[in-house]
Amino acid sequence: MEINQTKPFMNSILKAVKPLMAILSFSTIYGCTSPAQNADAAKEEWVQLYNGKDMTGWTPKIAGYPVGENYNNTFRIIEGNLSSSYDDYSEFTNEYGHLFYKDKYSHYRLKARYRFVGDQVKGGAGWAYRNNGLMLHSQSIESMGLKQSFPISLEMQLLGGSGEGERSTGNLCTPGSDVILDGEFFTPHCVNSTSKTYHGDQWVNVEAIVLGDSIVHHVVEGDTVLTFTKPTMGRKIDWRRLYHHSSRKPSHTICKHRVT
Repeated sequence: MEINQTKPFMNSILKAVKPLMAILSFSTIYGCTSPAQNADAAKEEWVQLYNGKDMTGWTPKIAGYPVGENYNNTFRIIEGNLSSSYDDYSEFTNEYGHLFYKDKYSHYRLKARYRFVGDQVKGGAGWAYRNNGLMLHSQSIESMGLKQSFPISLEMQLLGGSGEGERSTGNLCTPGSDVILDGEFFTPHCVNSTSKTYHGDQWVNVEAIVLGDSIVHHVVEGDTVLTFTKPTMGRKIDWRRLYHHSSRKPSHTICKHRVT
């Protein structure tokens, strides 16, 4: 697959890693690139986006706080894994956060491995239990508002099971965006994939195959669990979906949604 850095689909393409409230670890995050003129898939090159040591190349954006301020050390490296942790929070009050990568991509494959550990932080919403994601196309970090909770984006939603019942992962959520799904224009906020449920603290391997604004595949443990086409960004937005209003006086920056 190719990465086109000269004609990105949005200002910030591949980007945000949403936090869950507890610890979500990415042991490997890769972008796959090969020269645009080279059609030989065997020669594609993989670029490791996380260096295994620190957050070089990644910038946090946490709701209510300025770009780059890592409030309460939310994002950190734990045992070599790029993680989000809420053990410094006494209570969660809508400090949704994302990490944005420095480079822009439009055509790429993204591979990651994730898991959830620990208990949900006090104040976390029920829907946000063991809930994180990869923003495959996204607005830029610079264009987000101070109180904006989620970037306009296409999210590959990563969920964990509660120990009982079904809860798929590799789902699609569309804050400020629309897609064509099963041949029809899809406007609801989220749709489930066909993946199985992953309970407990197990590692789960996921991959996104993104071909610009033509087609996107979500892959979980080698199985394609969801496919959609013709993503459209920046439609007329119900900003209530992207912002959380709070009586708490904000002093810093903003971002996204998830709680273990």
